[in-house]
Amino acid sequence: MMITRGGLVPGGILSEALDIKHLLIAAVDFPNDVEAARLMSWPKFLQFPEDNLFAGRRTLVVDDVWGSGRTITAVKNRIEAGGGFPELCVLHYNPKRTLFTKTWPNYYGAVTDARIVYPWEIDRGGPEGVPAGSPESN
Repeated sequence: MMITRGGLVPGGILSEALDIKHLLIAAVDFPNDVEAARLMSWPKFLQFPEDNLFAGRRTLVVDDVWGSGRTITAVKNRIEAGGGFPELCVLHYNPKRTLFTKTWPNYYGAVTDARIVYPWEIDRGGPEGVPAGSPESN
């Protein structure tokens, strides 16, 4: 199950490399009003597959980065509630930012506390084509 938007590219690459043909997508939104309220808010599932598509199955959940861990953990909990067996996979895991001390990814590419700008998001958010988070955007 790929989490939009960050998990679409790595999830697509993994599905091709591992010959996975059963692909699912989850879209989760958290309000981003005030920082304190945002951290305490419930997730809104904009898109989520029916339980019968993952019930009784091992499900690889893919996202690009685990920062606070709220999004991927919300997806994990929903899969478990629907009778599935989630395994969590991210490219980058940030244990310093996580809000969860008893949950972490089963698979990750690297541990880092750096802000990562992936090649597929290079044009997002920066002033006049400058990638967000680059030294030129500060």
